[in-house]
Amino acid sequence: MSGLRDGVARPAGVELTVVIAAFDAEATLGAQLDALAAQCVPFDWELVVADNGSTDGTVDLARSYADRLPVRVVDASATRGAGAARNVGVSVARAPLVAFCDADDVVGDGWLVAMRTALRTHAFVAGRFDGERLNGPRVLRSRTIPQTAGLQESTLLPGLHAAGAGNMGIRADVFRAVGGFDPGCLFLEDTDLCWRVQLAGVPLTWVPEAVLHVRLRGTLRSTLQQGYHYGSGEHWLALRYREQEERLRALAAPGQAAGATGVGGPGTSSGSAVTAAHPDGHVGVRRALHRVRLVAGDLARVRSAAEFRSWCWDLGFGLGFAFARLDTPRPVAVARVAPGGAAALPPADRTVPA
Repeated sequence: MSGLRDGVARPAGVELTVVIAAFDAEATLGAQLDALAAQCVPFDWELVVADNGSTDGTVDLARSYADRLPVRVVDASATRGAGAARNVGVSVARAPLVAFCDADDVVGDGWLVAMRTALRTHAFVAGRFDGERLNGPRVLRSRTIPQTAGLQESTLLPGLHAAGAGNMGIRADVFRAVGGFDPGCLFLEDTDLCWRVQLAGVPLTWVPEAVLHVRLRGTLRSTLQQGYHYGSGEHWLALRYREQEERLRALAAPGQAAGATGVGGPGTSSGSAVTAAHPDGHVGVRRALHRVRLVAGDLARVRSAAEFRSWCWDLGFGLGFAFARLDTPRPVAVARVAPGGAAALPPADRTVPA
């Protein structure tokens, strides 16, 4: 189950609900909550921390901010995964507008106002990533941060944009209409949501005024692990959207990808944009193994710690794409694309039970 439901009492004065999915985030959550508490906000809003089963002090830390923030902590431990936790957060949201940020990042000054302003005009928005504040020079040299100058885009579904859920806003009715995040998509679940919303006829709008300071993975092990997770997520997306690829490739206008960056959250390596390969049977495995061999060959050209960290990410990505065990997702049916936002949405995508 997606955890989505409606019928929540929504006081007229609460305009925006911010949802943070958290799992064992005690070490970083405080910085995010401090940044939210420091915002100058001329409207009523609320914060929902959706705890995904933390065993550290995450819950107590979040509750300790009740005197500084309009915060509620909800139990989102029934289904593991950031997408499932965010769904629970939206299910109890009391505002018509929803914004997401993550427990290990820090929102920039004016983030709440920028999100609320954008969502009063657009149904689906995403802001800008910045890596300078929370990361040292060595880490920054080893990683390419997407979404710094525009929305992300892939070669798999040309013409459709994507964004990281850590800096994303959406109208609650649109979110519910498409079924929210798919709990079966454990990695790159934000890309999956972005594509489904756009296929339903709602564009994703770039809001550079909404800045998020992202925290990149700092150890080689975590870098390799994140690459592996992103590789498995890309494989899952390629399976789910293979029926859409050729249709959208033909419809994509020349030059539509200008200014876009590769799909993937903060930490995506420069060579790790989504591939157009169909991972069908042995063909997909051969292509993924070919990528692993190419990355292995790159090891001979590594000359610095930063290059080695980047190589670890690419290696993890190739291994994840080739070898991660995945449940085959149900293909996304071709949705009716029509301008007009939420009013033009088709019935909710039942690939995610509501």
